[in-house]
Amino acid sequence: ITRTVPRVQKAVKWNSPFYGKPGDGWFLVLHSYTHYLQLTFFRGTSLNPVPPGQSKHPEVRYLDIHEGQLDEAGFAAWVAQASRLPGERL
Repeated sequence: ITRTVPRVQKAVKWNSPFYGKPGDGWFLVLHSYTHYLQLTFFRGTSLNPVPPGQSKHPEVRYLDIHEGQLDEAGFAAWVAQASRLPGERL
């Protein structure tokens, strides 16, 4: 994330790392589970392609990453796109 968005703002809220643009809100949060990481893209429906995991929130999309299954180029593309969208203010 920091390689793709060098000036990314980082914070920990509710025991989860958040990433955003200073003054523009958050675009991504990570949740750690026993067997995978779940990435939450707050404006996920605006990404191309749209991440696969649906949410009860209309714009939010999830990406579950299991060990050895990260597509680094695809992930970096999503992070770059998400960082250009309006962030979520929490």
